[in-house]
Amino acid sequence: MQHRPHDAEATRAPRPEPAALPPEPESEPGSRSDVDLRTDLPHSARVWNYWLGGKDHYPADEELGRRVAASYPQAGELARASRAFQDRAVRQVAADGIDQFVDLGTGLPTAMPTHRSAQDVRPAARIVYVDNDPVVLAHARALLTSAPGGATAYIEADLRDPATVLAAAARTLDLTRPTALLALSTLGHLPAPEAADLMQRYLTHLAPGSFLITCDTIRTPDTLRAQEAYASGDTTPYWCRDPEEILACARGLTLLEPGLVPVTHWRPAPDGPAAAVDQWGLVARKPCPKP
Repeated sequence: MQHRPHDAEATRAPRPEPAALPPEPESEPGSRSDVDLRTDLPHSARVWNYWLGGKDHYPADEELGRRVAASYPQAGELARASRAFQDRAVRQVAADGIDQFVDLGTGLPTAMPTHRSAQDVRPAARIVYVDNDPVVLAHARALLTSAPGGATAYIEADLRDPATVLAAAARTLDLTRPTALLALSTLGHLPAPEAADLMQRYLTHLAPGSFLITCDTIRTPDTLRAQEAYASGDTTPYWCRDPEEILACARGLTLLEPGLVPVTHWRPAPDGPAAAVDQWGLVARKPCPKP
């Protein structure tokens, strides 16, 4: 799911492919004017975009999205609930004083990206997006813009390399100050022990008072069927989790209430929580040393 999970096979009239957004300018270091978007193959970020009701996807992505949804009708609801959880969680930690964010595996920009949620609360917030996907790279610099007074940056790096990611993030952020680390519907692309270890490696280098915001799909008979359908699409696999495997990513941190819960039940809007979904999330804080 990093980009996010699951879909269904359907017959439909062919349509023209949407025009690709501009690639990173050639004057930028590390730019790629020859990015091959491989529109003939489904792509996890574009499938997730399809479930969110976005427009940055192609027929191959929609086909896989439909195939997963045929075995798991909650797919679109799950994606939208995850995005709403992200918005609420980012706004909460911004209200708690955080004005720096690292978004790992950001995926394609869509409704209420991290910088919009954060800067609505703290206009001077600074956000670093991290991805190593050429499809995301081709969109990011065109679409990720900051509010005046704040900043956004995009790092082309593998999230499994914390040293490289954090060194690059330090060009935009002051990592001696508390920072929020986001890993949303992303860690399921890694085996569970590797994902938990990776979060510990990041958190070791973040200041006390920093936050972790994470969510992933829990393992149920229905989501395992979706996992299998998703794997049929020749994309990076996505493994569903037991709740304990999600909690392991926050080892040593203090969970904010209500803890690890379905994302629809994490501090829902005043009109009350929606029905539970199979995406569970948490927000946790790195303890500060006792005086």
